[in-house]
Amino acid sequence: MKFRTNKQERRSENFRIFFMISMSIICGVLIFFMSSCKVKYNLKGMTIPPEAKTISVATFKLGSDQAGLMPPTEPQLLSQKLRDAVSSQTNLALIKQNGDLRFEECKVMSYTSGPQAIGSQGDAARLYRLTVTISVDYVNTFDASKSFTAKSFSRYFDYDGTKTLSQIEGEALDQINRQLIEDMFNAAFNNW
Repeated sequence: MKFRTNKQERRSENFRIFFMISMSIICGVLIFFMSSCKVKYNLKGMTIPPEAKTISVATFKLGSDQAGLMPPTEPQLLSQKLRDAVSSQTNLALIKQNGDLRFEECKVMSYTSGPQAIGSQGDAARLYRLTVTISVDYVNTFDASKSFTAKSFSRYFDYDGTKTLSQIEGEALDQINRQLIEDMFNAAFNNW
């Protein structure tokens, strides 16, 4: 059995101390860098003025007789989906009115469904199209050149002529609303 000398024990103890101090420093540096890194989520290329803190979204209303066939709850659903998108895709606080950035005068201008392609015998349509057109005012209180008035957005959904509008309406409106919201965001925040 070998006995360690005092010199070997001191060397071993010094190595342990050096190792512990080194590991503590490395861990501290890693924790510092990891805590200082922040990931920001937003739409690609989105340009929101840095001084903007709030946004407001008016409730959509029916803006013409051509929108009268729209399900009665759909304007409110479109408004809520726009509010949800604003909340989840920006750092802006959503307020009821008079935000730094505002979607105002939100109107559904038309809601139409009609044939797009006639059948081989000319007797029945093979393809129908549901089209929704909206009009929106956007106000940027920091840069008036980015604002717009009564900007029109229109999207459609084509469906098989063997189906009725009521059979496809839910799916169609989900897709159309998603596209309309993307269009509004691009116009307001990406200058499209």
